[in-house]
Amino acid sequence: MKMSFLVHISTLPHTLLLLFLLVIHHHKANAASDQCDLFTGRWVVDKSYPLYDPAACPFIEREFSCQKNGRRDLDYTEYRWQPLSCNLLRFNGQDFLERFRGKSIMFVGDSLSRNQWQSLTCMLHVAAPYAKYNLTRQEDLSIFTFTDYGVKVMLDRNVYLVDVVREKIGRVLKLDSIEGGKLWKNIDMLIFNTWHWWNRRGPSQPWDYIQVGRQIMKDMDRMVAFETALATWAGWVDSNIDPAKTRVFFQGISPSHYNGSLWNEPSAKSCVGQKQPLLGSRYPGGLPPAVGVLKGALSKITTPVILLDVTLLSLLRKDGHPSIYGLGGPTGMDCSHWCLAGVPDTWNHILYNLIL
Repeated sequence: MKMSFLVHISTLPHTLLLLFLLVIHHHKANAASDQCDLFTGRWVVDKSYPLYDPAACPFIEREFSCQKNGRRDLDYTEYRWQPLSCNLLRFNGQDFLERFRGKSIMFVGDSLSRNQWQSLTCMLHVAAPYAKYNLTRQEDLSIFTFTDYGVKVMLDRNVYLVDVVREKIGRVLKLDSIEGGKLWKNIDMLIFNTWHWWNRRGPSQPWDYIQVGRQIMKDMDRMVAFETALATWAGWVDSNIDPAKTRVFFQGISPSHYNGSLWNEPSAKSCVGQKQPLLGSRYPGGLPPAVGVLKGALSKITTPVILLDVTLLSLLRKDGHPSIYGLGGPTGMDCSHWCLAGVPDTWNHILYNLIL
């Protein structure tokens, strides 16, 4: 059979043969891309970065506007993520907008989702600076619309994914209830995220009780609570998402940098003054335990959900946080969120490569 196939190929006209070879090459390239681990790699200096000038993006919120808040070292903006076994196709905002013409994208989660949402709106706005847009907010839902393309890039502020309901006894975190999912239906691409609020205690904790089924508790193991909520979310995805109409991603666990011992710098008690990433492919402190819990939950979902596995590449970027150049200013210390331009641009860069 193989000999017969080769004879047929050799008799093709030159133009058809060339077309055939191009198709084979394209297929091999796609196969290589499918097999490539985009999340294992290293940061390399690239003077063509950042992907946009933050001054050209007028709607970056103050907590992410590190340069406007006085950060003068800009080396952190000039690093590109390089996977070990392949290359990322450079982000093309015009192509992204065309692919989603007339469609909707929604980020669902906490302030790290807001970080990534703002990054993507900047990357698209700078790619199409003359395209008309409007930005509206209705309660916890922000809608950024590129009217020339009919593209909506939205943010639903929902820090637990499951519901927090005000009842007679107080605010109840309901681990098996997900009424907020009504907003997520009929969206073309969903990017979920939750983690940073699960260990909140004291005045910043936005609930008084936890409920599972009929059981109401004052508190419980937070990692177990996180796992239970993810199981509820996974059930919602399987019951409500048609993979032929909606692509689903999970942002993954975005790390913080408050303990220098985890990157072999015991004297560092925060990320302040950090000016370069770790330049290898390994983080000395290992991955946060929440990563394993998340991957376990995703393994049980029937509906295709792609993990935007940003943890390792972000762990290496101890230099990318606002530190004293965030919302709190010199009296604050933000080693959880990320400067823009910065690390979340790479999350979106990889997201773009995953939808090609």
